[in-house]
Amino acid sequence: MKTPATEAPVADICLLLEGTWPYVRGGVSSWVNQLILGLPELTFSVFFIGGQSEAYGKRQYAIPANVVHIEEHFLENAWRPGDAVVAAKREGPRKLMRDMHTFLHHPDTPSLEQGQAMLENLANGVMSLDDVLHSRANWEAITEGYMRHCSDPSFVNYFWTLRTMQAPLVMLAEAARRLPRARMLHSISTGYAGLLGSILQHRWKCSYVISEHGIYTKERKIDLAQASWISESPDEMLRTGLDDEVNYIRRLWIRFFERIGLLAYRSADPIIALYGGNQKQQITDGADPTRTRVIPNGISMDAWKDAMQLRPEGIPKVVGLIGRVVPIKDVKTFIRAMRGVVSAIPEAEAWVVGPEEEDPEYAQECHNLVLSLGLQDKVKFLGFRQIHELLPTLGMMVLTSISEAQPLVILEAWAAGTPVVTSDVGSCRELIEGAPGEDSELGLAGEVVAIADPQATARAIVELLNNPQRWHAAQAVGLERVNRFYTETLMLERYRTLYREAMEAV
Repeated sequence: MKTPATEAPVADICLLLEGTWPYVRGGVSSWVNQLILGLPELTFSVFFIGGQSEAYGKRQYAIPANVVHIEEHFLENAWRPGDAVVAAKREGPRKLMRDMHTFLHHPDTPSLEQGQAMLENLANGVMSLDDVLHSRANWEAITEGYMRHCSDPSFVNYFWTLRTMQAPLVMLAEAARRLPRARMLHSISTGYAGLLGSILQHRWKCSYVISEHGIYTKERKIDLAQASWISESPDEMLRTGLDDEVNYIRRLWIRFFERIGLLAYRSADPIIALYGGNQKQQITDGADPTRTRVIPNGISMDAWKDAMQLRPEGIPKVVGLIGRVVPIKDVKTFIRAMRGVVSAIPEAEAWVVGPEEEDPEYAQECHNLVLSLGLQDKVKFLGFRQIHELLPTLGMMVLTSISEAQPLVILEAWAAGTPVVTSDVGSCRELIEGAPGEDSELGLAGEVVAIADPQATARAIVELLNNPQRWHAAQAVGLERVNRFYTETLMLERYRTLYREAMEAV
């Protein structure tokens, strides 16, 4: 019988995707689609991880011919109904359960040996879903951890939080043992996908690459900060940390994501960031500096070759935000900024261009804010649109996100001749002002403002729209910068080389 390491590969690269392509539109999904289509000589298999199956309807992207295998798994399915009464009688592996709890959940400095042992147990099937859900060993590990480390939340909250974390890991490990082998692994995040990559790398003994567009653990902290049941403002919470009494459960989640992220970093080589700031954060979070590298995003300039001809005469007084209508995009700051813009430029209008179904409650709050500010005739929600047609009609593209990595939409705006006003997140300042050297010598391609500052955002929009000389200068710089430093050709060649080296290394 063949072992996992000797099975004939069905694909060159196994992509591990969490909550993105092919079900969700957005920057990361667009990038995945771009990568697959841009390397037709390579074959891909795809392992998609989602939360709840009902959150993912139809696929938003067609599956290219070079994707030879695709499967979906949903974390909610980690609970197996049925034989709980019989299964509850199992004793379970006590040491394995204690070590898993210590590594994933306890506040002590984590032991990488315990983490590696947990990976080995998951990869080899030593730890089962019944061990996690129904064994006396896991019950004892949970109660011991609660008594030693946790006195703030109720035991019921603690119990269900840990169960919610652990069961999906075992479910994914079981799926990994059935997954057809590929020549190498590529995860587009840490988190669940990243840990799955570590499990598969242990089984297949192959090269494993991680690309992070944003830092997964940082984004999970922001998700917690945005939760309606947290009283602090997101900025204050991220500055001061999670309150000891109220937010112990939230800290359990952060610790969990940090530690499975650490295992992913220790398994992967190379670990790719989109820009230097995220590379430094990866190193801070445990990545070996010698394994990290930077590969910026790039866009196809051929797709935008006619964009300048589509632009109307003059500077359109239309301001667009292009992105999902979700809290991390901070659409509310954009709407509030438009109150100031319209006061200074009465003919101005705003378009919010992006899907609303991911967080309907937040989308409704945005619609309500438009009404409360009296902007119902000025702010339009357009849903999904073809940005190749839309961007050339804008006078300004605005990004108010509270977290980004290197947004493709900024590069696309430049290719369409549209200056950008952006919050100071991720690589956005470097994009607007230029990386040190010949890039920064080009000048400014727009303006950078503070996070969640509608007044500063409004001022930057008004100053550019009302100053044709500055607007045209920003337009010219954006066009030059994207053509010289951020093309799809450059990006794809870097990944083609990376894949070739990784497959040849084993």
